[in-house]
Amino acid sequence: MDRPLERILYAEDEPDIQEIAILALETVGGFTVKACASGQEILDAAEAFKPDLLLLDVMMPIMDGPTAFQEIRKQPGTETVPVIFMTAKVQPQEVEGYKAMGAWEVIAKPFDPMTLADQIRQIWEKRAE
Repeated sequence: MDRPLERILYAEDEPDIQEIAILALETVGGFTVKACASGQEILDAAEAFKPDLLLLDVMMPIMDGPTAFQEIRKQPGTETVPVIFMTAKVQPQEVEGYKAMGAWEVIAKPFDPMTLADQIRQIWEKRAE
């Protein structure tokens, strides 16, 4: 990546978790975040928001994170946007499955709000090399 990470499109259906993550990413991390409560909202918002990164919860009603990831790859303008999944399901075979789909990384939930932004920034910088 030859550009800095600034805009994160984030999907999380649990309002409390979403609120904590937004605080961690905007206040602590200095990112611009657009939060969505479902995979469908991510699809609807992605083109206009033009994210640098998608941060997707795996388990969501209606359309889960992996399905949203597959659909976003079909949309013009978002087919190459990097994806990081957030999930409590971090068994090695599950993590490998998400990475096999093309996800950059998987962040375990519950996450530490004080280090979340740095964790994402480190993943971004590692992939940019």
